[in-house]
Amino acid sequence: MKRLLIVWHSRTGASRALAEAAAAGAAGEAEVVVRRAAEATAEDLLAADGFLFACPENLAALSGEMKEFFDRTYYAVLDRLNGRPYACVIAAGSDGENAARQLARIAVGWRLKPVAEPLIVCTHAQTPEAIAAEKVIGEADLAVARDLGAALAAGLAMGVF
Repeated sequence: MKRLLIVWHSRTGASRALAEAAAAGAAGEAEVVVRRAAEATAEDLLAADGFLFACPENLAALSGEMKEFFDRTYYAVLDRLNGRPYACVIAAGSDGENAARQLARIAVGWRLKPVAEPLIVCTHAQTPEAIAAEKVIGEADLAVARDLGAALAAGLAMGVF
């Protein structure tokens, strides 16, 4: 069975909920390994056949913990993940595009193959209180994340990617 690694970071619950939804969608089609970014390792990456990265956009960039994951593992797996498929989920207060671009540039360096457009879920949190508050992701967005996880796992299982 192919292995899908889902690496996530979340402070307010949005990215975690989206990662969990994707994992639920992928279950049964692939072995799903879910790791918080602070705990994910180069060995986790090397053992996986495909990846889903889920994190918030903070200050128009990847969250610090997700960026630290990439910084910590980048050179240990360089030229060892070539061609493996990936997708990403970004939870954003208003935009999310810059974090998605930043993640895509990292993936290009690893020579990963994008297999879906970035899923950007906008929470519309714009005040300090709303930004810091726990997030509840609506069922429609969770369904899209489940579908993304299912599609990624199915593509792995069928050898499409």
